[in-house]
Amino acid sequence: MLKIFNKKKLFGNNIEPRCEYCRFYAKNNDGKSGCAYGTVSEDTCKKYEYDPLKREPRTAPALPKFTADDFTL
Repeated sequence: MLKIFNKKKLFGNNIEPRCEYCRFYAKNNDGKSGCAYGTVSEDTCKKYEYDPLKREPRTAPALPKFTADDFTL
């Protein structure tokens, strides 16, 4: 029996498109960055291809500092 599995992307399926995550986006040594296809907005870019290796995950928020009084009744 053939089973069809849903493909899950590396960082989840609900990733908003950003130029920084695109396969065609590049950063130069001069500190400039841009698309190989010119300047387009992310909403209308037809060449957008998600590249999971370009994504940098967000850091976890800092944990709050607790004292001994926080754990007493």
